[in-house]
Amino acid sequence: MQADKTTVNDLSIFHHDEEQSVFHHLNFTTTTGGKDWLRFLLAHPYTDLEKIRETQETLKLIIRNENKWPTIITNGTIMVVGKFYDSSIDEIPAQPNLINGLTYKITKGADYSLIKFSITHFINFTIGLRQIIEAFAGEKNPPVLQVMLDRIKMLTDKPAIKKMSHWDKNQKLSIIDNLTFGRYLHREFKEKALELVEMYSKLDAYYSMAMACRKSDFCFPEFKKTNSPYIETKNLFHLLVHTPVAYNVTLNQQGNFLFLTGANMAGKSTFIKAVGVAVYLAHVGMGVPAESFQLSLFDGLLSNIQVEDNISRGESYFFNEVQRIKKTIEKINDGRNWLILIDELFKGTNVQDAMKCSTTVIEGLRKMKNTLFILSTHLYEIGEGLRQYPNIKFNYFETRIEDGQLIFSYQLKEGISNDRLGYLILKREGVVNLLENL
Repeated sequence: MQADKTTVNDLSIFHHDEEQSVFHHLNFTTTTGGKDWLRFLLAHPYTDLEKIRETQETLKLIIRNENKWPTIITNGTIMVVGKFYDSSIDEIPAQPNLINGLTYKITKGADYSLIKFSITHFINFTIGLRQIIEAFAGEKNPPVLQVMLDRIKMLTDKPAIKKMSHWDKNQKLSIIDNLTFGRYLHREFKEKALELVEMYSKLDAYYSMAMACRKSDFCFPEFKKTNSPYIETKNLFHLLVHTPVAYNVTLNQQGNFLFLTGANMAGKSTFIKAVGVAVYLAHVGMGVPAESFQLSLFDGLLSNIQVEDNISRGESYFFNEVQRIKKTIEKINDGRNWLILIDELFKGTNVQDAMKCSTTVIEGLRKMKNTLFILSTHLYEIGEGLRQYPNIKFNYFETRIEDGQLIFSYQLKEGISNDRLGYLILKREGVVNLLENL
């Protein structure tokens, strides 16, 4: 599924402050390589439904076998393996025995210490790999998982590696053991070891995705094979909100345009991002933050949420809004299935201009039956004129005032909001009083 850099930034899939990102919320990796793989997988949503389902099944299998997942492999283990191969070690005796072993230990003390320390971690690594193979033995593994398991089996099907993977941790390694294992690993197993590290890193990323789904109680979405775009979700929420309010959403070809209104801070942006993040994660193959989620396969997802001006190029905020809409129309006019998210269209111009521009854009976009749109606006006045179009749905977030205080329910309701609470917020925050006392 296509999602450009602007969309990925708008949805906070990644963020310069990592704790504010979706990535951070999903990161349960235990290795640096696993984190890198998680970032890669999250940055490349699928358009192939088979790939999505393979990933879903892999994550479900990991969740079912969570108690069998090895804890013996740590980031330190992986780092030691890498350091072992990056270090220059003097030649180890071809047939280690007590005499040449002691000689090597005494004359090559630093090298022997590195070998001894590394072998301990290599043993942990091979034990962990064996545990992964055993965890999924007898399962009907999806191809993406089975290919890795078969490759791990093949690479570890060596007498020395088998011996290490079954080593009794209570049995002390002798000088001969350390040098025998060390010579084999250093001279004959480097490429295989680094490939195993890479595969474990990818498995670590899948484990992280699975744990994020389980710990956050995500549901695995059901993809429907349809020719037109479709979303139906029950109790959808935004995973970055600490105490989220859930939404029910249905969009299809008959009602493909959601016109969303509500006051500032009522929840419009959070709702739009919640839908976008869920659709994005669904195409990664992950579970989504909802009780249930059904959707069609989307070819692309584009957003228009955090448009900025460009001083260096002399481009105003409004100009960049227009350019983003222009590029969106050009891109989605291809007959494929798209989801378009627009938050507060044309904020960069005066109200009358914004109303005319917004109406023109909405009346044009709503003709595109192979695209789903969610558009939020403060310009509730244009809503009545849009009611003539049966494929436009109208929802709003209600705000009420009790004892001079704003109350936000964050509940999605049918209709159009005409709340104008900007001055009340200005007064509540003491700005009006400060100005009066100047």
